[in-house]
Amino acid sequence: MTDHTKPVKGSDTSGGSKPILGDFLVIAGTFFFAFSNVGEEFCVKKKGRVEVVTMLGIYGFLVSVIELYPFQRSIFELKSLEAIHWSKDIILAIAGYTLSMFLFYSVVPLVLKLSGATMFNLSILTSDMWAVVIRVFFYHQKVDWLYFLAFAIVAVGLIIYSTTGEIEDSTPTLPDRNSNAQYQVLDENAASEVRL
Repeated sequence: MTDHTKPVKGSDTSGGSKPILGDFLVIAGTFFFAFSNVGEEFCVKKKGRVEVVTMLGIYGFLVSVIELYPFQRSIFELKSLEAIHWSKDIILAIAGYTLSMFLFYSVVPLVLKLSGATMFNLSILTSDMWAVVIRVFFYHQKVDWLYFLAFAIVAVGLIIYSTTGEIEDSTPTLPDRNSNAQYQVLDENAASEVRL
């Protein structure tokens, strides 16, 4: 929505050459990210956090190896690695990125188990406000009013979602907490015959 409004005075207006394609790619990426989170929530609630994190690592490794295959000539050349000037800043940046990804993928299953994918996805939308705060206070740039409108809508959505109670499952459960077992309600006479 903000791509098609008039630019803010004093801001960088050098956008991409294909804003519609960019919008489509962002929406597609958001859809797949949300779909992934819902699937991960399902797996976390059915199998457990440790198994989900383990499978993320195993399948992530396999997908990465498959993605490397077409680019093996350029990636496995040691000369390109030797050409990098390995300074302390570069090493710290790579270590910081690695640590943050490790923490993210270790904590997300816990968050998904406790609050669900919907709350997680809504909460991630609020992270854009940090970019707005940094842009305003550190770079002294102005932002469009639509950012604040979007943040207000997300905040209202978070409040509505967190204040409405979950729908209770009305399926009766047996004493062993199994709601999938076949059962039938016995009347008083049939219950006394079963006891004898």
